Amino acid sequence: MVEARVVVMGPSGSGKSLIGSLLAERLGIRFVDADDLHPATNVAKMAAGVPLDDADRMPWLDVVAARLRDEPGGAVIACSALARRYRDRIRRAAPDAVFVELVVDADELERRMRRRTHFMPATLLDSQLETLEHLSHDESGFGVDGALAPDEIVRVVAERLG
Repeated sequence: MVEARVVVMGPSGSGKSLIGSLLAERLGIRFVDADDLHPATNVAKMAAGVPLDDADRMPWLDVVAARLRDEPGGAVIACSALARRYRDRIRRAAPDAVFVELVVDADELERRMRRRTHFMPATLLDSQLETLEHLSHDESGFGVDGALAPDEIVRVVAERLG
């Protein structure tokens, strides 16, 4: 078991939940899906095709960050964390968080979103991509090609985490 605080990030459809759960299993730590931490009002808003704004996201990110910080032994959390300010918000509570960005092109994201059942409709993908700020070189974390096979992504991430 490894103590780590990892946020698997990216837009909807990038594979955060799948990769996050597989990574947590490999590392022997708890997996948390940040979608499960949204208040009902956020879920209803997204289900209606209305993008969240910062007033919706910031309280939710505080819950995500506290969960990441307080999980004994660490955790892997699947969370969009699309913008630098959102990642900074998480880092304020969990300064040792490492962000793993799943990089997937827009056409593939849309294809994946249309194939699945989820409260986030594919119509919100454009707003997610407009909000997306890729990890900067000065942030703790790295990007991974989200088009690789899931087991390969997990292997690469586990190696990079050490």
